[in-house]
Amino acid sequence: MKVALLQITSSDDPTDNLAVVRTMLAEAVAEGAEFVLTPEVSNCVSTSRTWQNNVLSHEQDDPFLAAIKNDARALGVWVLIGSLGLKTDDADGRFANRSILIDPQGKVVARYDKIHMFDVQVTPEETYRESDGYRPGSQAVVVHTSFATVGLAVCYDVRFPALFRRLAQAGAQIITVPAAFSHVTGAAHWEVLLRARAIETGCFILAPAQTGTHDASRGQARRTFGHSMVISPWGDILADAGDACGITYVDLDLEKVAQARQRVPSLSHDRKFDGP
Repeated sequence: MKVALLQITSSDDPTDNLAVVRTMLAEAVAEGAEFVLTPEVSNCVSTSRTWQNNVLSHEQDDPFLAAIKNDARALGVWVLIGSLGLKTDDADGRFANRSILIDPQGKVVARYDKIHMFDVQVTPEETYRESDGYRPGSQAVVVHTSFATVGLAVCYDVRFPALFRRLAQAGAQIITVPAAFSHVTGAAHWEVLLRARAIETGCFILAPAQTGTHDASRGQARRTFGHSMVISPWGDILADAGDACGITYVDLDLEKVAQARQRVPSLSHDRKFDGP
């Protein structure tokens, strides 16, 4: 199966970002891609909650999602919108960071709200409080598709191996990790975390990423690491997109999942233990 990872530099304008994604989606399908993945917060990268309130929508009203559903149907392709920032009905007004899987008929077949919030101080000058604007999800998601069983994760989730193990033990052969990774932490940890999660689970890891400096109408501009990656179930790097915008293609052989798990069947070797 040929997959395509879109690496983009989303601004805080969902209309502009949609135009970029639609163009790249059509190009990827023309090149033979059957499954196309976009990064985290494909519709809007912004640090301003006020701005987000102005430009984001509820899922049922979201023009970005509606357009990609139509394109998936017209092009006959599976699409993972890595995530969208979406309004919710939460009393505190926080948004959802929601990953959405769309089938070739244009139907949403799975939704996953990012569980782990990026609340960190990377450097004295670079602090993130994702939970101030986004509410965490609570439900892990595995979906059985016509081509594979897919587990969904988003960005900071990659630091929580228990989630990935749960997805793999529930049958996932592919785990998606769309991201808008900090440039600082990306340079230090992105590759090794993705490879570790692949090795531990015997899954393909598909990780489309935001890259570069993101234009901001309000608030502080963000810089992300890029380096969209595909990792094999044995931990090999099958693709690394570097830091430029573009499309990365990889042909997946799902037999590699069974082979890796047969060689090291650690998913069936859990043991109960006491302490600490």
